[in-house]
Amino acid sequence: MKVRSSVFACFILVCEVLGVALFLRGFFPAPVKSTLSSNSRLSELPPEPRPNASLPPRLFGRVVLMLVDALREDFLFGPNGRSFMPYTRHLVERGSAHSYVAKARAPTVTMPRIKALTSGSIPGFIDVVVNLNSHALQEDNLVSQAKAAGKRMIFYGDDTWLKLFPKHFQESDGTTSFFVSDYTEVDNNVTRHLDSTLRRDDWDMLILHYLGLDHIGHISGPHSSLVQPKLLEMDDVFKKIHSSLVSKEADGSPPYLLVLCGDHGMSEMGSHGGSSEPEVNTALLLVSPAFRRKGTPLAVEQVDLAPTLALGLGLPVSQNSVGRVLPQILEELPLRDQLRLLHLNGHQLSLLLRDSLPHYQQDPGWEQFRVAEKAHGSWVKLYLEGNASEILQNVGQKVLKQYLQALASMSAALSRQLGRYDMYSMVVGLGLVFQLLVVLVLSMPESLSGAALVDVPLLPVLLSLPFYLLCLLLAALHVWLCTAARSTCFLCALPWGLAFTAVAVTARCLWPRSSFSELDWLLLLGTLGHALLLGSSSFVEEEHQLQHNKDSLVTFKPWTDVKAEKWLALATPPFTLLCCRLLRSLNQTGVQWAHLPDLGHWLNSSEHKAALSLVAAVCLLLIYFLVQRKCSLVSKAALGLGLVGVYTYRAAIGNVSFPWQHSTRHAEKGTVEARFVYVFVLGILFSGTKDLLRSQLSSAPRLRTRGLWEVYAGLVLLVALLFRAHNLPVLCGSLLVQELMSRFVWSRLHYDAAQVTIMHYWFGQAAFYFQGNSNNIGTIDISVGFVGLDSYVEAPAVFLTALSTFSGPTLWSAHLLCYLSRHSSPAAVSHGCYVLALLCSVPCALFLLLITTLRYHLFIWSVFSPKLLYEALQLLLTAGVCLVYTAMETKPGLNQD
Repeated sequence: MKVRSSVFACFILVCEVLGVALFLRGFFPAPVKSTLSSNSRLSELPPEPRPNASLPPRLFGRVVLMLVDALREDFLFGPNGRSFMPYTRHLVERGSAHSYVAKARAPTVTMPRIKALTSGSIPGFIDVVVNLNSHALQEDNLVSQAKAAGKRMIFYGDDTWLKLFPKHFQESDGTTSFFVSDYTEVDNNVTRHLDSTLRRDDWDMLILHYLGLDHIGHISGPHSSLVQPKLLEMDDVFKKIHSSLVSKEADGSPPYLLVLCGDHGMSEMGSHGGSSEPEVNTALLLVSPAFRRKGTPLAVEQVDLAPTLALGLGLPVSQNSVGRVLPQILEELPLRDQLRLLHLNGHQLSLLLRDSLPHYQQDPGWEQFRVAEKAHGSWVKLYLEGNASEILQNVGQKVLKQYLQALASMSAALSRQLGRYDMYSMVVGLGLVFQLLVVLVLSMPESLSGAALVDVPLLPVLLSLPFYLLCLLLAALHVWLCTAARSTCFLCALPWGLAFTAVAVTARCLWPRSSFSELDWLLLLGTLGHALLLGSSSFVEEEHQLQHNKDSLVTFKPWTDVKAEKWLALATPPFTLLCCRLLRSLNQTGVQWAHLPDLGHWLNSSEHKAALSLVAAVCLLLIYFLVQRKCSLVSKAALGLGLVGVYTYRAAIGNVSFPWQHSTRHAEKGTVEARFVYVFVLGILFSGTKDLLRSQLSSAPRLRTRGLWEVYAGLVLLVALLFRAHNLPVLCGSLLVQELMSRFVWSRLHYDAAQVTIMHYWFGQAAFYFQGNSNNIGTIDISVGFVGLDSYVEAPAVFLTALSTFSGPTLWSAHLLCYLSRHSSPAAVSHGCYVLALLCSVPCALFLLLITTLRYHLFIWSVFSPKLLYEALQLLLTAGVCLVYTAMETKPGLNQD
């Protein structure tokens, strides 16, 4: 059976997406969890090493947890802390408080951090994917324990808490966390409840989650002029709460506890999600009259707060907690109570360690805890006998140190054991992807032939020797993996037909094929070299450098083919290199040099607003002249008005200004201006779609070419609206390079579809990094998801964020379709579709193999896992692009002109 190479490539990509999804299911493990099904209960707590001992009294009465989203530790403890939060800083230095730098684990996004703060567990990295749509937290946690104990809780703030803990609060008022354009009302909605709530006595725990600081970071970064007023506002709120708690303090009642913390930090770009120091180091402050004055902040893990609060409130520690109680909180207690609370924390960690490690008895922490528990029993015996000598005190201090060492060791062991990989799912997913890649590579000669047809034999494959050998091999692998896991694996329940098909595809890979051409080897080895370098964490972090070098090579490729009289083609490569070099200077990305100043920071400073306004205006003008030439008259007018609307939107939100504006006005949301642009985007897309439909009915190539270009123009206008003002040169430069290469290189030098596709793909990847993206989730700009929206709506927010993030590859792929449809042979689109599939499949498959080999690497979660998600999204995007290519492919026999 013969199929067109575009259809064949689409089929391969769709199957690869399924294989990658299967690999992701096995790679991102479930967090470490106890085997006990129910929550911990007070009745189930172990007795003191000597029986007939009651639990220590609770340490605190009322508890107020004030969570300031994105509260970096330097906002409070840094040099600017005294001016940002003067009252809070005074308590840190001279008050009865304990201060800490709490380290959050990647991914540093809100929902996994709330899970860590309340359950003490380390959420799986895949939680970042479900951060937009949180579900009720089922595992044991502090909030559920407090409710079961009859604690009366009130919550105001981020509605993520209400989704994680439905019906847990007797009173609540949630605010939408993803509408980042709002940094005032979102906090006022919390503070407006404070006065009345603090005067009441009908609550035991008050939880506040302020979002304004995080939203300011997403909009303008940590060095914005808006940061200090917001932190002063938070300082006033903290002062109000502290003063109220102090005034209501009564003799004989348990002391209050006031906690100030951040869920994550904020990168130098204002985002979060990665593992850089500014993103993971958060401020943690505990204030109570039960504490002595402490000064220097100590470094702790963020998960340590959950067991500390649980034991302080007389509640059981959550079953899945890997944290350890903060020993400074216990310093003022009698030694017996200190040992008892440490014993409870150690017992919980030992049970979790037993359920998580197959050879838990060999773990040093387990041995240390058993030794400490035995010594604790001997100490209690002496204590009950009335021995009050100094020796008893020294022995007790020695037991306390043993407990602390055991807790630290067991907590570290559990933190390293983030989860269990499902190796069966990973191996089968990896095998499926590699089978499909081999099929794709072996079909290269047929796919790039003039007919662009691929012969797919079906019956001979099922009768071949490789088919039966592979059946035997995979059956043996299946038995080995299931036996190693000591339980049936996930894929045991899948239909046998699916395994039969996978084996048949592999057998097809081993079917004799023709030899490779020189171009085939060049294409394969060039992409292979890039993929192999991703086995280094440094190359993953600085991949943009490698991509820029590849662009330099592919840009100078025309010089080897240019004749002397074609001076315009000769001048295009150096001009393109100059353009790319200027675009690189806009945004410092990666890790090693991300902290260095760049042109984008210079343009975004308030002193250079006029320069940014001029740059934005010139770029929008050039965008219009580069795009409008192939549009209809109506689309030209819509494009021009839409670009005017883009500038007006940026002026409304305060990024740029009009020449006649002499005074600085208050920045607005720009909702009306953005919607004005959306109207013209939809109009242009509608006009282009109409032309495409008419071309299908009348077989008019020129109408089809104009329709494709107008759809491309609509995407350009939408991306111009989503891009930040200083990134508009990236869009303008990409369009300029497309125009020069199309007019003076690709057509004049008669480049074939494969060569043009390679250059489009690599330029698209470079544009991804030009706009400030990297392989770090923290560089995703989620603020673009709310352009033109009054409130958070999930579907458009996700679409706009994804389009902005991958706008470079998307626009270059759209331009490739326009170029191949107009300038090349009828088989050009099929060739382009196939080459795109190959360019994306090779690095994806090799990276899956590398990450499987490096799954115990030190940087597996901070570096390689985010890159894996980016590769999966890139594969999904390429599959969607190839489906569009296949739908837009010219019918055989249809002339292009």
